[in-house]
Amino acid sequence: MNTEPAIASLPTQQPSLALPPEQPLPMPRRALHERRQPLRARVSLGASLKTLLARLYVSGVTLALAAYGSLEMYGVLSTTSITALQWVFLVLFGVNFTWISLAFAQATLGFVLSLSPRLLKIPEHSGGIPFQTAILLPVYNESPQSIAAAIKSMRSELTAREPGKFVFFILSDSNQADAWIAEQAVFREVILEADECCPVFYRHRANNSERKAGNIADWVQRWGGGYEAMIILDADSIISADTLIRLTRRMAAAPGVGLIQTLPRIVHAKSLYGRAQQFANQCYGPIYARGLAAWHGLSSNFWGHNAIIRSRAFAESCSLPLLRGRPPFGGAVLSHDFIEAALLRRAGWGVRFDVDLEQSWEEAPPSLVDVLIRDRRWCQGNLQHSRLLFARGLTLPSRLHLFTGIMAYVSAALWLLLVVVGLTIAVQANLVRPEYFAEPSLFPTWPVFDSERALKLFVISMGVVLAPKIFGWFAALVNIPLCLRFGGPILLTLSTVFEALLSALYAPILMVAQFHVIWAVLLGHDSGWEPQRRDDGALDWGTAFRAHRGHMLFGAALALLAWEMSEPLFYWLLPITLGLMLAVPLSWVSGGGRRGRLFTLLGLLRAPEEKRPAPVLARMHIELEHLAGTDDRDALSLLLGNPELLAWHRAQLAPASTKPLLADFNAAAVTAAWKAEHATSVEELLHRLEPAETLALLSQPGGLERLQALKRISQGRA
Repeated sequence: MNTEPAIASLPTQQPSLALPPEQPLPMPRRALHERRQPLRARVSLGASLKTLLARLYVSGVTLALAAYGSLEMYGVLSTTSITALQWVFLVLFGVNFTWISLAFAQATLGFVLSLSPRLLKIPEHSGGIPFQTAILLPVYNESPQSIAAAIKSMRSELTAREPGKFVFFILSDSNQADAWIAEQAVFREVILEADECCPVFYRHRANNSERKAGNIADWVQRWGGGYEAMIILDADSIISADTLIRLTRRMAAAPGVGLIQTLPRIVHAKSLYGRAQQFANQCYGPIYARGLAAWHGLSSNFWGHNAIIRSRAFAESCSLPLLRGRPPFGGAVLSHDFIEAALLRRAGWGVRFDVDLEQSWEEAPPSLVDVLIRDRRWCQGNLQHSRLLFARGLTLPSRLHLFTGIMAYVSAALWLLLVVVGLTIAVQANLVRPEYFAEPSLFPTWPVFDSERALKLFVISMGVVLAPKIFGWFAALVNIPLCLRFGGPILLTLSTVFEALLSALYAPILMVAQFHVIWAVLLGHDSGWEPQRRDDGALDWGTAFRAHRGHMLFGAALALLAWEMSEPLFYWLLPITLGLMLAVPLSWVSGGGRRGRLFTLLGLLRAPEEKRPAPVLARMHIELEHLAGTDDRDALSLLLGNPELLAWHRAQLAPASTKPLLADFNAAAVTAAWKAEHATSVEELLHRLEPAETLALLSQPGGLERLQALKRISQGRA
């Protein structure tokens, strides 16, 4: 048996590490409770007044509408007295109506601002960009082709317009061997073809502690000192060079601002559900975003991507506290972005939401099942924010951001409870004989339900819910160029109606599913960390049935119960029960590019970039076509079949510790080494290795040498 070290067969000239020299930036861990620092950014009297007026408007409209709705519901329930169960119903209705009133208030403010002919001009740094900016792309078991295509498209624009001012860092946290080696195979080519005007670097983190927040923090502590600012993207993000440059200029012109968030627009949607999200995002989203930005002022929020951050501000403010206890409510912060924005503002750095920067995009989950999987993680992270809601030093807007994030999921549970309590009241009225003389009196107390007032309140509630969609439709309709990009006034109107109907059907499914997620989190179940699917989301009937059979049965039970009590109640509940009973076919049709093609041909749910994509999106599509034939073999086969990739992979490995500690012990590495030593062929080793062992084997130079030896043995036998 030839056991000569395989490293001798590698190219004589070893490739170098795909990283620049480290430029550390200290990032001390922040405490949960700290004193708030004065705002560093200079704010004019006019800007402060506008923010104050926007906040007064939003709070005033919200409270006035909530009070009106609650008083009307009080009048609906009884003209004499209200039972304990009706009081519960009234409280739940009041909370839910306040929630939709807040959305209405923000949408009306955004609508007025969108029609205003005078727009506030945001200052930008004139002349050359005074510093270098790093563009960070965190990766976690993602398909690398679309990421590589996005990098190449953005890089070509930046190299031509601002050479030497931007660099890309691919920050991999992938913990699956196949995903890790596949991304190296693709990213290696991108790195090698990049020039010094806009280099691309790659780092793989073996220990992905604290997930994405830890991934970014690792970069800040190792290289953050060399870059004044960082632009954080997601694996599905892309931003035009013009927007990247303007973001950097705005950061340079505002030394007291620590973060500027753009409004990401959904793009590349092919499935029915994806297209519906894309249309809603691009038609209604800007209206809502303008309202948010108006009252946020310099205390805005962060959505985790498509934003520029001042590196020094982030380092000194945003090393997240570790929460006492175990997940899901303890440990590392899961949804880090809201908290990072709050900590930046607490440290005195302004956080801004610039909605006028339009060429910033992301992709959406392609199917209903994918949305529910994502919501499982987001819900846990947002509920965990309850531990930080009352942290010392946070501003009131920051606390409101955390609260609205919590309510985004708790409201689903409250709506479901409202339905259940209302149905219980109906059952009680149907089965329990009323006590007409419960109080000593000459006259009976008649239970009264004001149906006319109830119908009026229902119409008003629907108006409040649908108003943001109507505002978005009208704002696009009167903007002729934008209207034509949506397909013209007829297709825009039909798409708005169709999207509203789809939302009404999918809403009860999401409501029940999110209630189940909240219940699971309260029981202590941790969601883990699963990557988002980036394909077209096609589902088979079996998957759809397994995911939604409970929803379908629950909807059928509600409908049957309502029908048994009264026909009017059945029709009142039909908007909820219909979507639940149709959950399986609705979920099946939600995913898949072929199922969404019909709506593309009809022109429904068209997005502005669909017919005439921005140049960077068109280039990305071309790059994706070039990368379509990338090798998709398993990790070991891919490495052993490509000596250059193997050499490059080995060069990226972190050097082994000279004095390993007990904490460094890796059981998977020990068992992988034993299996590799006793295997007689690569095929046998592939059959015996567990996923964690494969990852450990590929992380050690000794494991790579043994793989090469096994390959030579197999070749000698052949």
